[in-house]
Amino acid sequence: MGKFVISVRKNGEFQFNLKATNGQVILTSEGYTTKAACLNGVESVKKNAAVEARFETKVAKNGKPYFNLKATNGQVIGASQMYSSEATMKAGIASVMKNAPEAEVVEETAE
Repeated sequence: MGKFVISVRKNGEFQFNLKATNGQVILTSEGYTTKAACLNGVESVKKNAAVEARFETKVAKNGKPYFNLKATNGQVIGASQMYSSEATMKAGIASVMKNAPEAEVVEETAE
């Protein structure tokens, strides 16, 4: 099962990464000013990840595909890594859809 890992960035903001069962990061959040806001972001991902229409596929300037997961209000709540192909990006979306709803939340504090 996947897991959400909450950490603190160097600038003091909280963020989460959704990791697949193999430990690979499949979705990264924006920075949040509070841990409570970050946890709300996790809940939003859990709720929205089951809806395929919430995933927006994009192509970066370097030509690599990636995706954003959006909330019902259209706000981006997580972004993927860059993928080598559209097929691997679609597998990434499927992985988020499968892992996010039941993923546990783990906190990692910055040293």
